[in-house]
Amino acid sequence: MPDRIAADNPSVETVRATLAAAGATGRPRIAVPDDSVEAFPVGEVVRLVLGGRTRFARIDRAIDDTVEIRGAYDNRRLAREADGENRLVEWADAEGVDVGRSVLVDVVEAGELYGVRRAGTSAVYELPETSRNDSLAAIAERTRDTEGAGDDE
Repeated sequence: MPDRIAADNPSVETVRATLAAAGATGRPRIAVPDDSVEAFPVGEVVRLVLGGRTRFARIDRAIDDTVEIRGAYDNRRLAREADGENRLVEWADAEGVDVGRSVLVDVVEAGELYGVRRAGTSAVYELPETSRNDSLAAIAERTRDTEGAGDDE
């Protein structure tokens, strides 16, 4: 069974971002506030959960040098190329979130897994298999470290 983590878990950082308009198209984009950009690796494609479905998004730098997410796509290749159906548009319509409104971006695992939700809602995220393996390896490493801590005394 996949590991799950709630948005209100202390290990999840929640960033209040803005659903802004992307250029002349007016299509929605997520504008990340300047004080949170360190959790968003520019140029990388990450998993992005929208409405309970995992999509993929590339984190970009806008013309004004801010960090943004311009779309969400069905796979990594489509996200890299910004090709195919932009699921961020679909999500905003389904959730009734208009351009100019705040959205919450949950940093579940920086550089790997993010979730977007309408302000005032909650979410539970499934950790990707690699994350679970990494987490288990980290737990095992910490356990080995603490078990052997008294051996040198």
